[in-house]
Amino acid sequence: MSAATETAKPDQPTVRTRAAQPGLLSRIWANRISYIFIGPFLITFVLFILVPVVVAIGLSFFSFNAISMPKFIGWDNFLAILSQDRIFLQYAIPNTFKFALIVGPGGYMMSFFLAWLINQLPKGIRDWFTLAIYAPSLASGVAFAVVWPVIFSGDRVGYLNNLLLSWGILDQPVLWLQDPKYFMYIMIGISLWASMGVGFLAMLAGLQTVNKELYEAGAIDGISNRLQEIFYLTIPAIKPQMLFGAVMAVVGTLKAGAIGAILAGSPITPQYSGHLMINHIDDFAIIRYELGYAAALSVLLLLLVYGATKVSFQLFGSKEDE
Repeated sequence: MSAATETAKPDQPTVRTRAAQPGLLSRIWANRISYIFIGPFLITFVLFILVPVVVAIGLSFFSFNAISMPKFIGWDNFLAILSQDRIFLQYAIPNTFKFALIVGPGGYMMSFFLAWLINQLPKGIRDWFTLAIYAPSLASGVAFAVVWPVIFSGDRVGYLNNLLLSWGILDQPVLWLQDPKYFMYIMIGISLWASMGVGFLAMLAGLQTVNKELYEAGAIDGISNRLQEIFYLTIPAIKPQMLFGAVMAVVGTLKAGAIGAILAGSPITPQYSGHLMINHIDDFAIIRYELGYAAALSVLLLLLVYGATKVSFQLFGSKEDE
């Protein structure tokens, strides 16, 4: 028996020498092909997501007007937001929650329902219906800027006013985009129209991968109608796509803000009726140049998005997804 095999006794702990372990650089070099593939994404993620988030968190503790040197003020920005900012507490937060609670779940359920309906169609016409429903999300920017302001124009030339006047429903034109009573509902309606984005496509793709034998087995086990198929077979089978759609819906609704500014023609909507958190951040960052305060608002919005995303993972994710 050699000396090397005599040292391998079971009751003695195995001690790996430092020289036996490959160094960090050696391991990176050994997996260099993998690092080359993830390199572009990693660089982009660090430059455009990680660095801005870290800078925003740091800047939120300073008073900074983009000209003079930043002045450290601790938690004062957050205290001012939660105790003194009347516009934020009275308009931005309630409007954001109202908009997100209607557009987020509403658009999400519409995406699933339309994807399920299209999946029932023959393959020859399925692609045309998919394109027709997905097209609004592609053209939403142009539509926000050109089509919808003309439809809701406050004079007699506006399509909606002209139609309602010709039917005798209205006696005089309505200032749809200047009246706070209608502004938020118009924002919600247009956002629902444009909400069939990548979440809708992901759900449709997931539905097309569900094994047909699953429904035959379900019928043998007692599932008797389409509603039971959806709840007990379809949704569990496409949980990853449902989770992706939920996360996209949460992020999309909470970062919405441009629609109000485009419809109103200015960053400030009529009497703050469509004022969302993004509009409040733009107000302080772009108009008032209070960048520290705007950064603190961004941090609060980031925490809100993170909390809503965690709820989505609780509903549709598994332990491996968290």
